[in-house]
Amino acid sequence: MAKILAWSLAVVGTILLVCLAADPALAQASRTWVSGVGDDVNPCSRTAPCKTFAGAISKTAVNGEINCLDPGGFGAVTITKSITIDCHELFGSILFAGTNGINIAFDSFNDARKTVNLRNLNLQGLDSGLIGIRIFGVGTGSFVNIEDCLINGDFGGSAGGIVDARTTGTLTVLNTTVRNMGSSGISMASSGGGLLRATLINVKVMNSNNGILAGAGAAVQISNSVVANNATVGVLAATGAQMNVDSSTISHNALGASAAGGTIRISNNNFAFNVTGLSGTVNSFTNNRFGQNGAGGTVTAIAPVNSNPSGLQ
Repeated sequence: MAKILAWSLAVVGTILLVCLAADPALAQASRTWVSGVGDDVNPCSRTAPCKTFAGAISKTAVNGEINCLDPGGFGAVTITKSITIDCHELFGSILFAGTNGINIAFDSFNDARKTVNLRNLNLQGLDSGLIGIRIFGVGTGSFVNIEDCLINGDFGGSAGGIVDARTTGTLTVLNTTVRNMGSSGISMASSGGGLLRATLINVKVMNSNNGILAGAGAAVQISNSVVANNATVGVLAATGAQMNVDSSTISHNALGASAAGGTIRISNNNFAFNVTGLSGTVNSFTNNRFGQNGAGGTVTAIAPVNSNPSGLQ
């Protein structure tokens, strides 16, 4: 009997040791789901989805993916590991009234290649929203990819749609609309003197106080985009920033483009109906169209001016 008892205790002890030694991350799934009729006590599986992104992210492994089973409001979320949130074909919503919609806190990441992908999300500020997507932290080796999203502030909040304040990192925004922001649609500035690389393609920033702002350390490429109806400025490069604007429309802003201590290079753009077209010295590849803008600023040719059609400078 004593031998049997000892053997039983040994077996139980082994099981306990295995359980204690198990990595909690092993219980996390590489793919999870949320649903408007889900519950965060669920395992976030396809048949038992969670209710919110915050509930699902704790049950999703590093480099895993959260998907939406149906359209719904899935709540604000703070991201602390490499992950994809993809609601394509369904359009998952986040209401960020009185708070930030998505916080990406790179100081809390432990994985080597820090990558966050956000796709087909609808963020609504409802007048009191703070920041739609806030990106911050040291950010060394970090990537944020935002695709097919809508960020709507309803003129509320004191910040903006997308605010990138990492010390360094890479931001890509594709096929995304930012509108009705009380401050800036998209703004980027290094918080520690590093390099922030941003590529914005087919991005629309409209009806905000400011359109796209680049601050110290930001190197921004804007292509095939629209920046319109912004109350203060369309695109601005502050001291320490570089901004290239190509094949885009800058229209109906109080000020179209401002080189406010930084460098702006423009190519093949339409500047139209801005109260003031330019401020500061803007560098041109001599193939931009300016029409119905108020006077202001200086255009400096980057290359020698050849024979151009009328209206190009």
